[in-house]
Amino acid sequence: MTIKLYCFGESGHSYKAALALQFSGLDWEPVKVDFFNGETRSPEYRANVNEMGEAPVLIDGDVKLTQSGVIQQYIADKTGKLGGTDMEKYEVLRWVLWDNHKLSSVAGMTRFLMNFLPEDKQPKEAIAMFQGRLKAAYDVLDKHMMGREWIVGDSLTNADLTCCGYLYYPEPFGFDRADWPNIDAWLTRLSEQPGWKHPYDLMPGNPSDRA
Repeated sequence: MTIKLYCFGESGHSYKAALALQFSGLDWEPVKVDFFNGETRSPEYRANVNEMGEAPVLIDGDVKLTQSGVIQQYIADKTGKLGGTDMEKYEVLRWVLWDNHKLSSVAGMTRFLMNFLPEDKQPKEAIAMFQGRLKAAYDVLDKHMMGREWIVGDSLTNADLTCCGYLYYPEPFGFDRADWPNIDAWLTRLSEQPGWKHPYDLMPGNPSDRA
């Protein structure tokens, strides 16, 4: 049975789940969520897809899961891939939790405020504060990646797929790969893995659709 992932291309959190499916070898297909026209805020979506009004949502037969980290763990449990070995699974979880709190949540909000709001409605002071927090997070990740190929252990895991969630997007939000050489090398390495795709190629939905 084909797994369905409710997602949209602009969503870094959806991208994490889509990448995990892509690298797992599972049969899956994206279902576009029309976020920018308010689909996730509709009563129908909240009643039938996700009461939290968010994406991604994974449906695998009778299984319905939300939150990218939960979906990633389900994929790891189902396939034996991407979860790390033995005690590494706790280190993978540590980075998933760190990313969702310190990196992706802030990057997603900053990117949204800077690129998907009219300029006269952009909260400049908030954006500056968020960018300061992001710089601290990039510093943590860049130092961790010094001399490493992957965030945890010797192979690609969900730790990598969660932390990269927003870092391939072209819209400016204060991240320049050239400023963080270890992150840059890691992102290049990840993008060279068989099956990798850019978020706008892996999932439906692109800012150009609304241009």
